[in-house]
Amino acid sequence: MANETVRTRFAPSPTGYMHIGNLRTALFTYLIAKKSDGKFILRIEDTDQERYVEGAVDVIYNTLKACGLNWDEGPDVGGPVGPYIQSERMGMFKEYAEKLVESGHAYYCFCDKERLEEVRKIQVASRISPMYDRHCRNLSKEEIDEKLKAGIPYVIRQKVPTEGTTTFHDEIYGDITVENSTLDDQILIKTDGMPTYNFANVVDDHLMGITHVVRGNEYLASSPKYNLLYEAFGWTPPKYIHVEHIMKNATEKLSKRNGDASFNDLIEKGFMTEAVVNYIALLGWAPKGENEIFTIEELINEFSIDGLSKSPAIFDPVKLKAINGAYIRKLDKADFMEKALPYIKQTVKREDIDFALLSEVLQPRTEIFTDIPEQVDFIDALPEYDIAMYCHKKMKTNEETSLIALKEALPVLENISEWTVDNIHEALFGLVEKLGVKNGYILWPVRTAVSGKQFTPGGAVEMCYILGKEDTISRIKKGIEKLS
Repeated sequence: MANETVRTRFAPSPTGYMHIGNLRTALFTYLIAKKSDGKFILRIEDTDQERYVEGAVDVIYNTLKACGLNWDEGPDVGGPVGPYIQSERMGMFKEYAEKLVESGHAYYCFCDKERLEEVRKIQVASRISPMYDRHCRNLSKEEIDEKLKAGIPYVIRQKVPTEGTTTFHDEIYGDITVENSTLDDQILIKTDGMPTYNFANVVDDHLMGITHVVRGNEYLASSPKYNLLYEAFGWTPPKYIHVEHIMKNATEKLSKRNGDASFNDLIEKGFMTEAVVNYIALLGWAPKGENEIFTIEELINEFSIDGLSKSPAIFDPVKLKAINGAYIRKLDKADFMEKALPYIKQTVKREDIDFALLSEVLQPRTEIFTDIPEQVDFIDALPEYDIAMYCHKKMKTNEETSLIALKEALPVLENISEWTVDNIHEALFGLVEKLGVKNGYILWPVRTAVSGKQFTPGGAVEMCYILGKEDTISRIKKGIEKLS
């Protein structure tokens, strides 16, 4: 396999939105392929019609495209080993299962649901791990033919060895050996002739030439049975990469069922696609250097399987916000303004303000776009605020000094004929110099009076300019009133 082209696949089921865990699997799968100049294949596994969700295939397409994970082969782009939708590949699976029956690696099972349920109950009562009791495993050819002729419904089960061990290799965990006696004779073909997920996966992966399979480590337990199927067919198994879970905290996994965020949820919350992809890459993978900010092209260069962890990754919203903030700060001013404006206008209905300047002062103080409406909600109307906000230890201000500062600042601001950032700056800093005080002595009370907020996107000068002269003067007078 040394010179073989690396071929990986992402094979999601269209059962709803793109969960973070699904997206990470897709990302790692993509990176492994592209790192080796290989092929990334998209296969839609839609045979579970009971869980099929209308529109979910489009969600898969749109999410992968948005994240830059473009596939080389797939349902919409075609390829040499299609079709790439599992429901369109149904005809062959039973034939492959029949071949296993012929070679002695599978068998017909005629047990009905009632019998299987009774066996399960007895096993549970006896504290035995529930598994098929192999009742039909050694039926004679005559018995089988008779039942088939009578039209008795059947499944085809894998004939797993009952003795010895099976060893398989995982690129993260190394060699793993299991006792064959602990493995169930899993169903390969159901009574309706449809393949089970586990069987279809093996056949499809082989026929599509898949060399590397990335999946959650919950499939570690199934891997010996997969390997036995490859062995039975005389096929070479792929390289397995079983990744650890993404956890909400030390005890809870991220889960759709628990309502944890999907990719689309994060985008709707104001996160940038590039930042989400970057952060997801770090969930269970450690880059070699100190840098943690990567474009998709940089991830391809940096990624390696040996950087993947055996430990669960904790989804940290704080770190995601920090990474998103780094991406926001990297945007040029025009791009940021374009993205920020819809959020600004959620709370700012005025049109007489300098949106370009507002956007400029917002950019270094924004970690996610949904932070913006709350940052600028004072612009249309001064909120009610507590005069305790005028007290600031670092600025050495209190209510008394703030009242003095506002009274000094008011006429200085009123006397500005042309309301520009430079003129406001000159007026306020000239006052600071005249009074022989620290900058904060004047600027903190002014900023507090015009915004009514503890934190603002810019300083006193920018806030005064953005609000306009009339509004600034009015708010400072209200501040004087409150403090008097």
